[in-house]
Order: sequence, then structure tokens, then C-alpha cells
Amino acid sequence: MFSFIKLMPRIKQNAGLYLLLLPAVILLVLFAYKPMYGVVIAFKDYRNALGIMGSPWSSPWYANFTKFFNSFQFGNTLRNTLGLSVYGLVASFPLPIVLALALNQMRTGPFKRMFQTITYLPHFISTVVMVGLILIVLSPGSGLIGQIFKLFGKVPPNLMGSASAFSSIYVWSDVWQHTGWDSIVYLAALSAIDPSLYEAATIDGASKLQKLNKIDLPLILPTASILLILRVGNTMNIGFEKVYLMQNNLNMSSSEIIATYVYKIGLINAQYSYSAAINLFNTIINLTLLILVNQITKKLSSSSLF
Repeated sequence: MFSFIKLMPRIKQNAGLYLLLLPAVILLVLFAYKPMYGVVIAFKDYRNALGIMGSPWSSPWYANFTKFFNSFQFGNTLRNTLGLSVYGLVASFPLPIVLALALNQMRTGPFKRMFQTITYLPHFISTVVMVGLILIVLSPGSGLIGQIFKLFGKVPPNLMGSASAFSSIYVWSDVWQHTGWDSIVYLAALSAIDPSLYEAATIDGASKLQKLNKIDLPLILPTASILLILRVGNTMNIGFEKVYLMQNNLNMSSSEIIATYVYKIGLINAQYSYSAAINLFNTIINLTLLILVNQITKKLSSSSLF
């Protein structure tokens, strides 16, 4: 209460800004914080007729969690989720930085604008259309890959039916689709660098490579650190839609992740408490990784979320 009274003069002074912020706060409370009470069903034996509060508590309270830990899908879904996340992080995180540095070195002109447009456009392709393109291109019968193999008298591989190829198809199609868009943040950070630093480096006889190494990279490192923390904090949140659309019976051993498993258990099989427990476990891992990486980044540099 005392702290709120102390803040009142500042709130009055910036009343217009707080008023602009109010709709976003209301939406956040209604759609993010208010539904959180529903997580209680992870500790209950939820029944539709009784509702959330009327349903009995699980005995013991962690029964739904142990059910998942002891299930045959626990190791497989956890391994697939972590595998796709780490593969995606290693493959896609450095490339927007490289692309932004390359674009920053280009002279402003029609080629640069055309190159930026080409790299940004795939981001606006919807997930459904993107998976449709993947299926068409990789089709062994009528797809581009199939036709190339047939042209050389080879038997075309069924890549979408290969469990070992699933992760690479998912990650590299994602890299192609989002690298250009993700580079915008780094381009904004590069554009904020004081031009006098480049002028001083030029006077001192620094080459382009030396400017990149001594000016560009150190000054976009804080931005990269924050984005890395946020990315690691979403390690377990693999895109459900794309994985689910790419799934089939042949690649299921590599494509079944926690998100798709929760969907099948919760919405298809109507095991709401069990699926809520799995999703809560997934969220706890994300939160733990976020705090851990944030602390590591805080010690190694001055950049952190909190």
C-alpha cells in the first residue's frame, strides 16, 4: 500500500501513457492470467458433469504426473521435443545474425531491397500452405524430388515417410521460412549503432571485417542474448500445427512431441486432467530453462530479462 501511494504522483504525471497501456493489461489479465485457475485440473480427477471445482482431487495429488512419467510415451515424446528444439536452436539462431550482418554491409539500392523482400516473404506463408508445399515438393510420385530421382533412373525416396528425415525437414523448412523475418531485429540493432564509430574505425585504417568483429558483433550481442533467453524459454514449445500436419504413421516415432500428445490425449481421448498435467510439466521445464539461461547470461554479460 505504501509503495502504491509513493507511485501515485508518477502515475498521475504519466496518466496518458498508462491509459494507452490499459487495454493491453486488460487483455493480458483476461486471456493469460484469468484462465490459469484451470491448471488445478492437473491435480484432480476431472469430470465434465462436476466441473473444475466440483471434481474430486487425485489420490495422491501427483497421480496424473506419475502416470505420464511411467507411460511408454514419456521418453519418446520428451526426446523428440528436446531433439527438435535443440536442432532448431542450433540451426536457426545464428543464421538471422549472419543475414543481418550481410545485409548491413550491402549498399542501399534495388538489389538490397529485392534481396530483403525475397528473404522476408516466406514468413507470411501460413503453416497449412507451408506443409502443403513440403508435401508437394517431397512427394516421391509427383513431387520435385521424385521427378529429379526419376530423371536419373533412381527410385525416389519417401522422405515424409522416413522417421530419420522428419527432424531435418521440419527444422530446415522452418529456417527457410523465418530467417529473413528474424533478421529484422538485428538489422534494427545495427541501424542504432553510432555512425561515428565506423568513421573513427575508417580513419584508423580498419577493414570491413575488423569493423564487423570489433563494432557490429559486440554491439548486437545484448540483443542476441535477450533473444536467446526467450528462445530457450520456449524450448519445449515446438510449433504444434506444423508437426501435427507433417505427422503420419510412418514417421510417428520421430514426430510425436509433447504438444501433439497433449492434443490427442486431451481433446481426442477426453483425458483432461492427464493432458493438463503433461502440459504443466512442459511449462515447468520451460520456466526452469528460462531462469537458468537468464542467470547464466547475467553472469557472462550485462544483458538479462530480470
